[in-house]
Amino acid sequence: MKLGKDITLSGLEIGLLTMKMGEVARFVFTPHYAYGRQGCPPLIPPNATVVFEVEVLDFLDSAESDAFFELTPEQQDTFPLQKVLKVADTERKFGNYLYRKQHFEDAKDRYKRAFSVLRRSPCSEAERCQIDASKLLVLLNLSLIYLKLERPTQALAYGEKALEIDHRNAKALFRCGQACLCMTEYEKARDFLVRAQRVQPFNHDISNELKKLASCYKDYVEKEKEMCCRMFASLNSSSG
Repeated sequence: MKLGKDITLSGLEIGLLTMKMGEVARFVFTPHYAYGRQGCPPLIPPNATVVFEVEVLDFLDSAESDAFFELTPEQQDTFPLQKVLKVADTERKFGNYLYRKQHFEDAKDRYKRAFSVLRRSPCSEAERCQIDASKLLVLLNLSLIYLKLERPTQALAYGEKALEIDHRNAKALFRCGQACLCMTEYEKARDFLVRAQRVQPFNHDISNELKKLASCYKDYVEKEKEMCCRMFASLNSSSG
């Protein structure tokens, strides 16, 4: 079988450590390394020896990243930029994995770790461009994750930080528009979304969000009218 879930068997954990990306292997596990005395009813009987065929489609090696975060801030500052960028990329990819699993709080923490790595001052214009390119990816991820966590204020803040790097970035404009819509700041939402549509005029997500904005604004206006009518009716009855 292809391994498509979190690893739960000790035998698989040991076996995978011996494999390389793209490799296919067949493992025979005794009960101690598989499902033990109880098995896994109804498919796996007690004390079963099991056979797994495993293909490593992809993996993330966190050894270098973990070692980096064990260093003092002073030691981290002496790390070569390319290694720093690699650490940030590993943390971001871990965040993406957790996001796909819908572990949004854990994903947010990984993205924040990635962003913290990228705060060093560049020594040249070329370094600044490399750092900004990595920052942009992380900021877009942070803006999205805060939308998923229903914290639009933070989503907007990170989206605007992304726009400081690339003011025409359609994803950043879209995220900011979504955040403003969540906060019922309709004018700001429309401004961001229209700017995003200018960059990507055929993007269906942007078009749908503009339709959603129009519907929300219409409901808002109608509720405001209804409230004003009730207020004036109440004043007229009082004065009468």
